[in-house]
Amino acid sequence: MKSIYDEIVYSKSKGQKLLAILIDPDKVSMASVAELSAAINSSPATHVLVGGSSFEGDFLNVLIHTLKKTLHLPILLFPGSATQISAEADGILFLSLVSGRNPDYLIEQQVQSVPLLNKTQLEVIPTAYILVESGSETAVARISKTQPLDRNNPAYILQTAQAGVYLGNKLIYLEAGSGAKLSVPTELIALVANNTTVPLVVGGGIRSAAEIKKAFDWGADMVVIGTAFENDNNFFNT
Repeated sequence: MKSIYDEIVYSKSKGQKLLAILIDPDKVSMASVAELSAAINSSPATHVLVGGSSFEGDFLNVLIHTLKKTLHLPILLFPGSATQISAEADGILFLSLVSGRNPDYLIEQQVQSVPLLNKTQLEVIPTAYILVESGSETAVARISKTQPLDRNNPAYILQTAQAGVYLGNKLIYLEAGSGAKLSVPTELIALVANNTTVPLVVGGGIRSAAEIKKAFDWGADMVVIGTAFENDNNFFNT
């Protein structure tokens, strides 16, 4: 049986594009989970990400357990801190914020998560997480106390992505941030896609099916939709 990561790599090799819906636990109530699950099931999503920059609630296990009753998609943790670990998920994007220089999000949160991860069967996928300037301060920048990389300096962003790969990361995640005014530039997506070999994930500021297609056309292997779907669970039906 292939791992989640192996399936992502296989999809990349075949040119099959992947779509992940990001669920922020801070913005979901247990009463709305059934409706949310139905909307995801009727969407073209291939994966579900669960996590948020500032979530500190105690119902993560229950939320994911309830989602898995009706969803048949891989559920990956997208943690904002070491506290957001749940054995109920299928895997975890083991994020290192390589665009920032705050050691807490480069390595310390990861170290703190190890005792929790060792008690689970989660598939761990090392991910180079790169925050790209998007026209406004995002939750990631505020919580991590780091600055996004200048969207007008694509060469440095590519260097950062390549350094992340050299460090052993298996995914590159270009992130504009939740609710970003501007999405990741298409030219930057193409530059990173054409000069790295690992699967490329792109998220933040994408508000329409046309923008999803554009990100795919320019080289994204997986696109992540969060705020747009939160605001309208019928996003894919309009």
